[in-house]
Amino acid sequence: MALMAITLIQGGEELLADRAIMEAAMASKGATVTHLSSETLELGQITDALAPSLFGDARLVVIKEIQDLPADLAEEIIAYLDDLDTGVHLVLWHKGGVKGKALLDKIKKLKPTVIQAEAIKKESDKTEFVRTEFQRLGRKISADAMQAIIDALGSDMRELSGACSQLASDVAVGKTITTEDVEKFQQGRIETTGYDVADAVLDGKTDLALVTLRQALDTGVDPVMIISAIAGSLRTLAKVSGASRGAKSFDLASTLALPPWQIDKARKQLTGWTPASLAGAVVVLAQADADIKGAASDPIYALERATIEISRARSHG
Repeated sequence: MALMAITLIQGGEELLADRAIMEAAMASKGATVTHLSSETLELGQITDALAPSLFGDARLVVIKEIQDLPADLAEEIIAYLDDLDTGVHLVLWHKGGVKGKALLDKIKKLKPTVIQAEAIKKESDKTEFVRTEFQRLGRKISADAMQAIIDALGSDMRELSGACSQLASDVAVGKTITTEDVEKFQQGRIETTGYDVADAVLDGKTDLALVTLRQALDTGVDPVMIISAIAGSLRTLAKVSGASRGAKSFDLASTLALPPWQIDKARKQLTGWTPASLAGAVVVLAQADADIKGAASDPIYALERATIEISRARSHG
């Protein structure tokens, strides 16, 4: 992590801003992460978050929507900018407009890393966004299929991104994605549940896990229920991992208090998991559970981070 780093995110597109914040967090391995939002901040919180650490540990401090900060809170950031801490990477998100201009000008004088997150409105920009998404996913898509996705979901960047990831996952590798694939995807869209998220997490499919997580949240699934679903699936894996591999699922059903189909499913999901990685996943999930119940300033981010950490704990080697 760069010392005395400042990253400025500019623009109102939340998907792009969230990605930039997530990338900064993932790059800051071992750093203590603090998320602050202008909506909930009180006087002194910014100063406390940016105060020098007694132990000199690396920290990532994210402050969202700084254009809405009252003058006294903006002054806390300005005071910090006059005396930067060598162990802090400060990420600031300004959604645009004339509000908070004095603070924005102060930040820009320090020549921060600037990441653009402007809302995508033009059809040509949406097309370029979809093209870039599939390039990022290593997939090819026809021009007609790209247009079909934009026509169906182009007003919401999160849905657009989610559709790209889902199609990349659903369509056979090596096959160019066509309008027929898009039509099938549209016909098959259903409300995502916490167990869909849990399946993707335990299968080690990080990108798909994040997409299904976002879809679940967007359709109103309570974060607590998602945590519960992942916890239940981990308990099932732990139960099945301790059973004889040679025993038939039907014979184990009564002993494990699980239906045979669930035992078979867990056995498939166990590939790539070890007792140590399962134990680590339980620890991460317990922290996420505490976070979404009030220990974190940004519970959704805490849930996303737990989703990434647990899914990546599964070995594909």
